[in-house]
Amino acid sequence: MKKILITGANSYIGVSFENYIKQRYPESFIVHTIDMTNSDWENTNFSEYDVIFHVAGIAHRKETKENKQLYYSVNYGLALKTAQKAQNEGVKQFIFLSSMSVYGVDMGVITECTPLHPKSNYGKSKLLAENAISQLESKDFCVTIIRPPMVYGLGCRGNFNSLIKIAEISPVFPNINNQRSMIYIDNLSEFVKLVIDKEFSGICIPQNNEYVNTCDIAKMAMKARGKKLHLSTLLGLCVRMLFPFIGIAKKAFGNLIYDKELENFGFEYCVVQTEDSIKKSIVSEE
Repeated sequence: MKKILITGANSYIGVSFENYIKQRYPESFIVHTIDMTNSDWENTNFSEYDVIFHVAGIAHRKETKENKQLYYSVNYGLALKTAQKAQNEGVKQFIFLSSMSVYGVDMGVITECTPLHPKSNYGKSKLLAENAISQLESKDFCVTIIRPPMVYGLGCRGNFNSLIKIAEISPVFPNINNQRSMIYIDNLSEFVKLVIDKEFSGICIPQNNEYVNTCDIAKMAMKARGKKLHLSTLLGLCVRMLFPFIGIAKKAFGNLIYDKELENFGFEYCVVQTEDSIKKSIVSEE
């Protein structure tokens, strides 16, 4: 039985992963979580754990001059300090939750040749952490870096919820044929579980089996709520014209995918398919 410590309390991904493991694999793993918002975490004995899953970070907030340094002190400084402590105390595997933002790409296809050129403080701080933590890897210390695309699920924060809210209140929805890489929270949790099982190291880029279309997401979400979505091709053309001027339009309706060639894990982790995952993300089964 492996013991996992999640460093970062109240993280959507961290909380979801802990619940997922406790529900599905209670006899294979012991999972604990610690808060990283003060220095008390430094007194935790990491040597009791086989794996550290570091999810603490600053995200989903508007970047300003005032909070710029916070991104670097938390997403980079805290992450590196945590990894160093894990290595010094004999932890076998350190999993760092990074982001698609390290590429600095907001449209197109990300391949193995796409350079790492982040534009935001969030992306830059994540990349700094990746580079520093990777240098700690040794035969006794496995480093795993995960760069997921948009993560979604019931209760998630960020762009997915915003998209569903727009579909609910708007009389018409832009009809745009695009492709997005996304990953459902249970699929990501299963991926992390398998990475731990196999002690997989290096850069990992998990995603759902299928690319998704923004309109299809909205249609499936409204269907799950018993509503009909009215699509407008004309409105879609207008939104496309806004891509160069309004970043949120491009972010929601532009093409942004990971090339499938980046998935070289050799194991299946998508336990929920797209339509079911959309339904589960907006309708509680309880």
